[in-house]
Formats: sequence, C-alpha cells, structure tokens
Amino acid sequence: MDNVNAIEDKSMDNSTSVQYIVVKIGSEQYGININYIDNIVRSEPITRVPKTQTYYKGVINLRGEIIPVMSVRIKLGLEPDVFTDKTRFIIVKVDGATIGVIVDQVKEVVTLDSDSIEKVNKANNSDAAANYIESIGKSNGELISLLDIVGLIVEASDK
Repeated sequence: MDNVNAIEDKSMDNSTSVQYIVVKIGSEQYGININYIDNIVRSEPITRVPKTQTYYKGVINLRGEIIPVMSVRIKLGLEPDVFTDKTRFIIVKVDGATIGVIVDQVKEVVTLDSDSIEKVNKANNSDAAANYIESIGKSNGELISLLDIVGLIVEASDK
C-alpha cells in the first residue's frame, strides 16, 4: 500500500514540473518554457526589414519559411547583440505566430517544480526586463529569470 501512495505522490509532483531551456542573455540566465520552443538553430544571415521596431532585426529563411527575428537584448533594454559562435536563434511558436529570438548561448534544459519557482511582483517596476519576467527559478544553487515568452512575443507582434 505504501508503494502505491509513493507512486501517486511522485506522479503528482511530476504534474507540477515544467521544463525550461536555460539561455544566457548578457550576463544573466533566463529560462524559456520548453512548450513554446519549436527549434533551436545556429545564427543565420538576417535580412533587414525597413520601418520595423528597433528590436526586430529582420527575417531569416528557415527551410523555406520566412521567420521574423527579434533581439531579446534590445527588447529587455540591454546593449545590442554581439554575434559569436555560441549565438543561437530560438524559434518560438506562440498563438499561431512563429518568431525567432536571439540569445547569446543555450546552456541546458532544467526541470523545475512549483517549489523551486517564486513569482515576482511586476507592479510599479520601471525596469524593461522586469516586465517580461514572470518568476524566478532555483536550480542547482543558481537563480534563473523565467521569461514570460508569451508576453514578450504577443506584445511585439501587436506593434
């Protein structure tokens, strides 16, 4: 009987766990919910599109699909992107829209349960980055700012 309860408890814990891809943007670590990620690709040549928001770097052709590319750094109010051999485009699908986001480096995939995630208070915060952070995760003694990727993408595509 105890084994059955242990199995049920474990399955209940798994239902509250979420996987995140941990990326570096500048000197900070951010987590993106893996459910929104379609693909991760090396940086590709970007074709500039005139008269777009400054955080849109242009578009890429990924296997015949034209995908807009957004600089998360600029969107978060950080310094412009510096492309290196570790730079990646994370292809994200949100509400039927596909967009690439530029990150400095993809580090790892972590699984966080609800006990290791703390919600943040967004009220009265003038920091641009804080507006797109939904919570803070703790993994292996490190803090990971968990991005509100839906808010980041949906707001960007509305403008």
